[in-house]
Amino acid sequence: MTQSNKSKAITLRIAQQPEADELLGRSPLAAMIGMLLDQQVPMEWAFSGPFTLAQRMGSDDLDAHEIAAYAPEAFTELFTAKPALHRYPGSMAKRVQQLCQFLVAEYGGDASAVWSDAGTGAELLKRLTALPGFGAQKAQIFLALLGKQLDVRPTGWRAAAGPYGEAGSHRSVADITGPDSLAKVRAYKQEAKAAAKKS
Repeated sequence: MTQSNKSKAITLRIAQQPEADELLGRSPLAAMIGMLLDQQVPMEWAFSGPFTLAQRMGSDDLDAHEIAAYAPEAFTELFTAKPALHRYPGSMAKRVQQLCQFLVAEYGGDASAVWSDAGTGAELLKRLTALPGFGAQKAQIFLALLGKQLDVRPTGWRAAAGPYGEAGSHRSVADITGPDSLAKVRAYKQEAKAAAKKS
C-alpha cells in the first residue's frame, strides 16, 4: 500500500484559505473533521472549520485526546462563538467529540491509524464507515480524498470509493484542487440536486 510521505508537504486547496488548507494537508485529524463538518454548509466553510477550531483551542493543530476529554459545554461554546463553525454548531460539536472519543478508544487518538495499515480499499471503506458521523457516502468521498490528494492508495481504493474514485471526475470535495475545480464540483452538485427534484 502507498502511504502518505510524512516528509512531503501536501497542499490542499479545499478551504480556499491558505492557513486552513495548510492544516488540512499536514493534519489527518483536521482533514477528517473537515469531512465530518461537510454537510449542509458550503465546502469551504466546512473545511476551514478545523483551523478555526484549532485557533480557538490555542493551538496550531488538533489533538483527538484533548478534544475527547474537553468539557462538552465548553467545547460547544468553541463552535457557537461567532462566527459559528457550522450552521448547526451544537450538534456538530457533539459529533466531533464523539469522533475523537472513538479515535482515542479504537486508534490511540491517531486519525492516520485508520488508514495507515489498511490492506485494501474495501477494508479502509469499512473502517471509515465505522467512524461516528460517517455514513456510506461520506466514507466513500473521504476515501476518494485520501487516494486522490493524500497519497493513501491501498489496493482497490478507486473501486471502494465508487463513483467518487473515478479519475477526472468533479463529483465531490475529493476533486477540489483550486477555484476552477471547486466551481465544477459545485455545478455538478447543483445539477444532481435538480435531477433528484425532477425524479
